[in-house]
Amino acid sequence: MKIQYGCAPINWSNDDLPSLGGELTYQQCLSEMALAGFTGSEGGIKYPKEFDVIKKAIDLRGITICNMWFSTEFTLFNNEDTIQRFEKHLDYTYGLGARVVGAGECGVTIHGDESMPLFSNRPVLDDSQFENLASGLNELGKMAQAKGMKLCFHPHAGTGIETKEEIDRLMAMTDKETVFLLFDTGHLTLAGENPVEVLEQHLDRVAHIHIKDVRRSVYEAVKEQDRSFLWGVKNGMFTVPGDGDMVDWDGIFNLIKNSSYEGWIVVEAEQDPAKADPLEYAIMARKFLKEKLGQ
Repeated sequence: MKIQYGCAPINWSNDDLPSLGGELTYQQCLSEMALAGFTGSEGGIKYPKEFDVIKKAIDLRGITICNMWFSTEFTLFNNEDTIQRFEKHLDYTYGLGARVVGAGECGVTIHGDESMPLFSNRPVLDDSQFENLASGLNELGKMAQAKGMKLCFHPHAGTGIETKEEIDRLMAMTDKETVFLLFDTGHLTLAGENPVEVLEQHLDRVAHIHIKDVRRSVYEAVKEQDRSFLWGVKNGMFTVPGDGDMVDWDGIFNLIKNSSYEGWIVVEAEQDPAKADPLEYAIMARKFLKEKLGQ
């Protein structure tokens, strides 16, 4: 299999809540990824924006930026601004080594609001928002393809594209040649879905993979107490594969091993670094991947 392994800086410093891990430096983050045996990193809010600075830092450690989140705002019909920002994003990330762009729809998202309960306030998109999102993604997909990259849409808790039904609809409405899926085990689990079923159905559209597990006790507390997404993160809702108790990893990895998937598998298990040492959990995750996938 032509698979490479990466780790997200959100495991050290949280993009949605910068105070979480805010004391940690980007140098520590990148160094510990490399020490744990990873060769790729996602982009992150803590990383320097100056191209030469971050390029030097990743090159020193043998790390590639394999993907960097891009926020679309098609549900707010901010098409022109989204397209202009995307063009700059493509140029920047391509230069750092990325060949995919993970895009999440943030026009009506609630996942970054600590005061907003996740489940009782989940956005529901209307037909016009869905249609504009699909049309916009088709446009971004063409732009990415022209750059030699792949646009991967990232279903995410609190964004209006979370469930299998919503993913199925969006995939049916977008061009399979230019719009791909970023498969995320954690967010599908939060949506009440079986990630194995989603992966099996859409494996031919998957071009980037995020893996994390969910701790059932915290997940149930978020639901029962009507808590926010970030409350769940701070209280350990996510963890690395091999540590949680909700994702069927044998089912996930069997599908991957028997497929022609080529690309990155990225550990993205945001936690409070004061409670869960990022290096310890990165090493744990890399060991688990080697045991399950043999590399």
